[in-house]
Amino acid sequence: MQLQPVDVVNEISGVDFQQQYYAPLKPLVIKNLSHQWPAYEKWNWDYFNALLGHHKVALYNNVKSDAYTPVNKADDYKTFGEYIDMIRKGPAGWRIFLFNIFEHAPQLINDFTWPDELMKGFVKKYPMLFTGGEGSITHMHFDIDLSHILHTQFMGRKRVLLFPYEEQYKLYRKPFEVLSLADFSNYYKDNGLPNYEAFPALKQAKGYEVILEHGDTLFMPAGYWHHMEYLDSGFAMSLRALQSSLAGKAKGVWNLFGMRTIDTFMKKTAPKSWYNWKIERIYRHAAPYVQQQPVFSNS
Repeated sequence: MQLQPVDVVNEISGVDFQQQYYAPLKPLVIKNLSHQWPAYEKWNWDYFNALLGHHKVALYNNVKSDAYTPVNKADDYKTFGEYIDMIRKGPAGWRIFLFNIFEHAPQLINDFTWPDELMKGFVKKYPMLFTGGEGSITHMHFDIDLSHILHTQFMGRKRVLLFPYEEQYKLYRKPFEVLSLADFSNYYKDNGLPNYEAFPALKQAKGYEVILEHGDTLFMPAGYWHHMEYLDSGFAMSLRALQSSLAGKAKGVWNLFGMRTIDTFMKKTAPKSWYNWKIERIYRHAAPYVQQQPVFSNS
């Protein structure tokens, strides 16, 4: 893989953000955006436990889904308080994602402000909480609705690997899915993945890498692939904004209601042949990139 660091700023004006990052679809970390929010100091495990410790939540482990795994099928259930107690004790490869904590504790909405000065189109009904224990992994994927994301880390550190949507074939995208066939777990370690022998086109993939800390806000442009690893137990909030173009919105709708419906139907009716067809397509799409010499520009 050919990686470069994500740009980092303390603050940025709406005009500069639009011109330098939003329009060219380039990721950015804004250090101080959340520092003015009450949530920056207020949100912690004890506060959430007091609010929602009794609420049952779905948990997900680090195992990558396969051809027969239903989309977003939970691996376990616990109360939020039990989960918090578990991940505070040390490494625990369990995470919660797409948890609309604000539905159950609406007063939390008052703890942050929507950054409308940066971009329009925020889906203000659905801010989401993402929580993980130390060592938990969110495997390489892109968000199905193709929204722009502002992802703010509130506790702990998280390592994030990012690739533009156009790198999909080098990443061995599964047809009719938002997932990569390749495993990027612990890719930064000496004995880590990805496996270049099995997935040689990954050598050509051009992307970004960053470690998020408490208060950092990552702008992930629409369609960006991302793989996240929790270096410490922590949680983050994602604010989603729809694309401004009609074409972008339409593609997101197709992914949600067309692409996913077809994939779910085929997994139920012909899982083996559907899987084999996908594998053939994945490697056919990756083949043109296997023999190329890597060229990466820092521009």
